Amino acid sequence: MKHQHTPLNHQQLCPNLTFYDLYPPATDMLAEVSQSLSAPAPSLHPKYFYDEAGSALFDRITRTPEYYPTRTETSLLTGYAEEIRARLNQPQTIAEPGAGSCEKVRLLLDAWQPRHYMPLEISRECLLGASRQLAQDFPDVHISAVCADYCQAMAMPQALAQPGRVVFFPGSTIGNFEPAARGEFLKGLRTLAGPGGALLIGADLQKPDTRLNAAYNDAEGLTAAFNMNALHHLNRELGCQFDTDNMQHVAFYNTARQRIEMHLECLSDQHIHLGERTLTLKSGTRIHTENSYKFTVESFSAELVAAGFTPLSCWTDPQNLFSLHLAQV
Repeated sequence: MKHQHTPLNHQQLCPNLTFYDLYPPATDMLAEVSQSLSAPAPSLHPKYFYDEAGSALFDRITRTPEYYPTRTETSLLTGYAEEIRARLNQPQTIAEPGAGSCEKVRLLLDAWQPRHYMPLEISRECLLGASRQLAQDFPDVHISAVCADYCQAMAMPQALAQPGRVVFFPGSTIGNFEPAARGEFLKGLRTLAGPGGALLIGADLQKPDTRLNAAYNDAEGLTAAFNMNALHHLNRELGCQFDTDNMQHVAFYNTARQRIEMHLECLSDQHIHLGERTLTLKSGTRIHTENSYKFTVESFSAELVAAGFTPLSCWTDPQNLFSLHLAQV
């Protein structure tokens, strides 16, 4: 595999925590943003939501009355952790790509008491902070913290190969991928799980438009601030000079494509500085910032099968808002 021979820089940070650095390649932010904003349909990658302010805003969004995914998935994980463990026959290794703050996995570490946990995360600071705290809180679990991007994570270096991993991919992140990319990503999760491995993954379900639209247009305006934060982030990092007072948050459910779309709409002409050049976005132009696809249990199970998994079980809440899928390689 492409990254199989990546040199592993590893440090033993404490008795039960080893940090592995795969040196994820740095992206050229200016080139990437210039290309996506200059396209016929301007867009920004959702990763630009997440600086320190954006992460704090998202944390607050997950607690709003309108935003159901986080608390619904947490209650499913809490309620069914034992049943999932029994289906998996006492899993010993959990791998979590895009682990972030490692909050939800705590429920599984408590319930399953596995021998090994492997968070994979591109942000070194985030990974080190979360894994140090986990190592302290779970002294009997050995933590292999891997700094890697998604591509590197899917082709795990041989030194970290663990047979029969359970890959944990919570949240509704899988819905942010376009259908073709989602299929490829699920195949990558199968590779990460390895022979005899399994996948535990969250998927948001289709529901009335009113419920979906409310979740992305909360009364407090936190989602709007989170969307707008991508522009504050670019103003700070690249000096783009977006006039954020003349931009507005637009989010709606696109029924035909079964996805929530988030956009930032120009309320006046925007003259954006991109390095040496200036790009003008006309009043009324929308910058597409995120999609969040919604599934049925059947449609998502079919995608798992197409990626080479065998679905084992699916759990949903009484209102059928969210689903938690368990599938085997």
